[in-house]
Amino acid sequence: MSHPFLVKDIAFQAGVSTATVDRVLNGRPGVRRQTEMRVKAAIAELEKQQTGGGISGRTLAIDIVMETPERFSDAVRSAFEAEVATFLPTVFRCRFHFAEVMKPIELVQLIDRIRLRGTHGIVLKAPDIPEIAAAVERATKAGISVITLVTDLPNSSRTAYAGADNRAAGETAAYLIGNSFDGADARVLVTLSSGRFRGEEEREIGFRRVLRERYPQIGVTEISEGHGTDAATGTLAARAIAADAAINAVYSVGGGNRAVLAAFEAAGRPIRIFVAHDLDADNRALLAAGKIGFVLHHDLRTDARSAFRAIMSGQVKGHSAPAMLSAVEIITSYNMPTAV
Repeated sequence: MSHPFLVKDIAFQAGVSTATVDRVLNGRPGVRRQTEMRVKAAIAELEKQQTGGGISGRTLAIDIVMETPERFSDAVRSAFEAEVATFLPTVFRCRFHFAEVMKPIELVQLIDRIRLRGTHGIVLKAPDIPEIAAAVERATKAGISVITLVTDLPNSSRTAYAGADNRAAGETAAYLIGNSFDGADARVLVTLSSGRFRGEEEREIGFRRVLRERYPQIGVTEISEGHGTDAATGTLAARAIAADAAINAVYSVGGGNRAVLAAFEAAGRPIRIFVAHDLDADNRALLAAGKIGFVLHHDLRTDARSAFRAIMSGQVKGHSAPAMLSAVEIITSYNMPTAV
């Protein structure tokens, strides 16, 4: 495997031993497939970071841990990699740990492994459950800054939150949908990836509050636990549509939008208005094609910048700088910003 990097640098990036890296590079047995893929991914990440390799400054290794659909993790990776260059001469080495679905015990074990191996900071998108909060506390007690990303763990010892005001985002969605019906009766399909994520729960709370106060003629049907994946979300959407002929709008909190649209099309049911979150590749294409009307977007590069700053502040004893909220923007096919 040809590369210009020292074995110790690859091991540092991958979070494994130099002996493991040596076995992978030389094709020797005794390495799990998953570990081999981590080493190869580490080399690819080092190649991306090589443009800043000749600059002298602090090097901070951070771990980005996310349970999220691949289309969103791709957008997060792009944002963090793009933002790295703006912090030179400080060099952030980002180690990405992404999975579409993870069991709580797997997330806890991963956070603990990172803590024991060592890191300058953890950026975390995870469910708001006691087991995760306990793992975060073990990390912060070890002197590691933990920044929650897009969905918060407010009852944990996390250092800061980087992301949008999710409750305000849900309220904005209700405003858009409520005004589109102009007093007429309607029923909205609200799709959550999972009820375990605080950010999604806050979006739904904001959404329901505004409907209740300003648009009481609009009802809600909720589906959850599709984890934002197309197959599971599509199945849940199809069942909900079949069970309720009044559903004629969508507020997609957790993704899987292509599958939701396909379920409506298969049932021959029109959608009056479709509001989604996050300007990922799928939603860009759906906006451009006129399949969805609005995307509630917040700039992931702003979130990355906030996370980097909070981690840098954590390196100064006794100093903390909580991350700022990123603004929620209403995006249509006419004002889509350029992709990162």
